[in-house]
Amino acid sequence: MFRSTGKKGNYAYTSARVKAKKSKLLREEDYNKMLMMSVPEISHYISDAGYSREIADLATRHSGLDLLEYATYANMAKAFRSILLASTGELYDMVLAYLTKWDFWNLKVVLRGKSYGLAADQIREDLVPAGKLQEDSLNKLLAAGTIEDTLAVFSAMAHVHFPTEILNSYKDTHSLGDIEDYLVKVYYKNLLELFGTDTRPSLIFRNYIRSEIDVLNLETVLKLKAGGILGEAGMKYYVPGGIEIDEKLMLQMLTAPDMKTLEGSVAQIQIAADIKGVLPTNPTMQEIVAAMKQYEIGLANSVAHMYPLSVIPVFDYMIHKENEVGNIRMIARGTESGLDRETMKTLLVM
Repeated sequence: MFRSTGKKGNYAYTSARVKAKKSKLLREEDYNKMLMMSVPEISHYISDAGYSREIADLATRHSGLDLLEYATYANMAKAFRSILLASTGELYDMVLAYLTKWDFWNLKVVLRGKSYGLAADQIREDLVPAGKLQEDSLNKLLAAGTIEDTLAVFSAMAHVHFPTEILNSYKDTHSLGDIEDYLVKVYYKNLLELFGTDTRPSLIFRNYIRSEIDVLNLETVLKLKAGGILGEAGMKYYVPGGIEIDEKLMLQMLTAPDMKTLEGSVAQIQIAADIKGVLPTNPTMQEIVAAMKQYEIGLANSVAHMYPLSVIPVFDYMIHKENEVGNIRMIARGTESGLDRETMKTLLVM
């Protein structure tokens, strides 16, 4: 899949392209309107806002919430692939490497679906063919019989080695937790190994990914605290490679007895300062996820402005697009389940 020509890449063209795409994304007023709609009305609304092709293509096979969910992921995958295919040189390499996150996402979706005994068609609605693995490859994952078979198929296609201890852990517990944690670490390890510091574009890419790792590690700490999980055991979730959060600080945060002590531990890092005003004293899991997502969006936006002729504007658009799809699906699911509008409004990430 890598087709680098050794050239710098068409940064100016691609940046202009994603800037135009970003300007067409839904805004707060759109979501406020959707909160007042039924699921079919939401589907019609987003059809007029850029999802018309996918909704029309899928309407003969699906309806209601299923139609909306299939269409939003199909639209997002198509948007991401179009940016990739329009990129050249090292820019193409960086975008493709970043999009492998969806290969790992898709594997997790397939594994979870199979562990719950879902049919292939039920699992397929949550797949996003935006990475290296396209429809044929994803069908092979769906067709694999057991969890172990699925991992073997993925390993062969994505060149990911699953250590014996990870496989044995699943055999002993039938829990996917260790496998999913391992996949996160492999994804970021691959990104950092693929691109060094020898050119300015690769250095910008690498530093952004390292900042993303810091966000992930802090979110992990906050989730563990909210779930009442304290101590060194949480270190198994640590993802190495960040800029500010090393193993020592991660352990310090994990062993903090309460949120107040934790605040003191992280006072020196920039992320903590940026999200301090967003998180309440004892945040819920939903509030943590929303705050960190909001921070991630702001980070991508600010770095994209700092480096307009780099790969970061592409990431910025992709993060905003992913957030748009997440907001649409949340509103549709909330509406379908009878969730009140005020609660849904608090779950929106703008």
